[in-house]
Amino acid sequence: MSSTTAQETTIVYPDSDGMPMAENTLQFREIVTIQGNLDSMFRDRPDVFVAGDLLWYPVEGEPAIRRAPDAMVVFGRPKGDRGSYRQWEEGGIAPQVVFEVLSPGNTLTEMAEKFEFYDLYGVEEYYLYDPDSGDMSGWKREGSRLRVIPVINGWVSPRLQVRFVRDPDRVRMYRPDGTPFLSFVEVQAQMEQERQRAEQERQRAEQERQRAERMAQRLRELGVDPDAYL
Repeated sequence: MSSTTAQETTIVYPDSDGMPMAENTLQFREIVTIQGNLDSMFRDRPDVFVAGDLLWYPVEGEPAIRRAPDAMVVFGRPKGDRGSYRQWEEGGIAPQVVFEVLSPGNTLTEMAEKFEFYDLYGVEEYYLYDPDSGDMSGWKREGSRLRVIPVINGWVSPRLQVRFVRDPDRVRMYRPDGTPFLSFVEVQAQMEQERQRAEQERQRAEQERQRAERMAQRLRELGVDPDAYL
C-alpha cells in the first residue's frame, strides 16, 4: 500500500517586473508629477490609495496577469506601503483611475495590450499622456467598456474632479480648487517666492515699527506723551 503526500505549491507574485520606471528624464518627471499631485490631493483621505509604478495583480493564482500603471488611484482602500497591489487582498477593488505616460520605446502593440487589460479588469477612467507632444487622451467606462472621451479640453474627471485644460503647448491638469499640477521643482520655486514675499512683508513691518518709534521719541523730546493719544 502506498501513500502520496501532496505538496502545496506556493505561487509567487513578484514585486518587480524588471522594467525601468521611465526611459528618459521627461517621462520620469511627468510620472512623478502626476503621482505626487494625486497623492497630495488625497492626503487627508485615509480611504484613498495612490501609487506609482506598482504591479497590480487582478486575478489570484495568475501571477502572469499583471500591469504596473505609471499612476493609479484606488478609492475604498487604506493608505499604506505595499510591494504590489493584489486585488483579492484589497476587497476585490480594482483601481478606478490609471494614468500612463508614453515613452519613445512604447509600441502600438504594447499600448493596445495595456488598454485591453484596463478595459477587461474594471478601470473606470484611463488617461494616456504623451509628454513629447503634450497631448492627452482619455477613456471613461460606460457600461462594460471603456469609451473614448471625445474632447479632453475642459474635461473633468468624475472620480478625481481634476480638470484637463489644453494650453498652447500641452494639456495641463488642475486640482478641484483650481491650482495646477506642479512638479517638485515648481513647488519649491513657489515656496521660495512665498518665503521671499513673507520676508519682504516682515521687513516692511519692521521699518514701519522703527519709524513709529522714531516719531514717538521725537514727540517725547518735544514734551508730548505719544501714549496719551493711543
